[in-house]
Amino acid sequence: MIVVTGAAGFIGSCLVSRLNQAGHENIVVVDDFSKTDKDKNLEGKTLAAKVGRKDFIQWLEQFGEEVNFIYHIGARTDTTEFDRSIFDKLNVNYSKDVWNLCVKFNIPLVYASSAATYGLGEHGYKDDHGIVNDLTPLNPYGDSKNDFDKWVLTQEGTPPFWAGLKFFNVYGPNEYHKGRMASVIFHAFNQIGETGGMKLFRSHRDDYKDGEQLRDFVYVKDVVEVCHYLMDTPPASGIYNLGSGNARSFLDLTKNTFKAMGKEPNISFIDTPADIRDKYQYFTEADMSKLINSGYSKPFHSLEEGVADYVTNYLSEEKYY
Repeated sequence: MIVVTGAAGFIGSCLVSRLNQAGHENIVVVDDFSKTDKDKNLEGKTLAAKVGRKDFIQWLEQFGEEVNFIYHIGARTDTTEFDRSIFDKLNVNYSKDVWNLCVKFNIPLVYASSAATYGLGEHGYKDDHGIVNDLTPLNPYGDSKNDFDKWVLTQEGTPPFWAGLKFFNVYGPNEYHKGRMASVIFHAFNQIGETGGMKLFRSHRDDYKDGEQLRDFVYVKDVVEVCHYLMDTPPASGIYNLGSGNARSFLDLTKNTFKAMGKEPNISFIDTPADIRDKYQYFTEADMSKLINSGYSKPFHSLEEGVADYVTNYLSEEKYY
């Protein structure tokens, strides 16, 4: 039995699809199923059971002996939420409960960390355990993910295998429900369709031209491929970056979205809102050497390949993965 938390969400539902493709059907999905805007993410997928997020810890206490692997993807991911008590409850303490039960029942665990832990990148973007205590995230969401990483690294009792995945800028199908937290590609597709153009934040730094701010955009199909690898061929336990390993500009991303839609680029720039300007990241890029050196050898989609697949096969058709 495989458990996926956050299974009705973006990455979680794509992971369920990938597990189904690999022949896994005994999958227990965990989420807040009262939010019906995510229902379509799980339509057509083969599942063993649904367990509500609030009931899961009690359920795991009862059925832990039957669980072979847990993907703990569920979390509160709103970077604009500043109530730290919400993150303490849902991202830190809940994750500690999951971890402790994985230790108790000897269950391998993959959990979602985040590249938000790196803050402005003062210490680089290397998934080195030695820098975790020095990282300074830019918001309570990033703090919560780093707080759990720090706690994990102090634990004497661990699951038989564990991996914390620092997701970078993930994009792809099944993010229809995410609203303002959806990827820039999703927003570009909709804005271009509605207005014929796309507005990007202009640069407020002399060393970056408008639209040339850089991010590590990683296609969700690559993310779930790595997740499957970690269960199928587990490497050494630890925290791993999960990005494409290549920083690309917002201009590149937007031009490729126009191209996939068969339209000529029409890009303009607006000021970055003053309230987030001092916390705006101008560069992120995952150092992927740890994962690759662990034995992972599958190629990642280029930005061009990922955007073309996403726009052509999902957004344009309003389809799910």
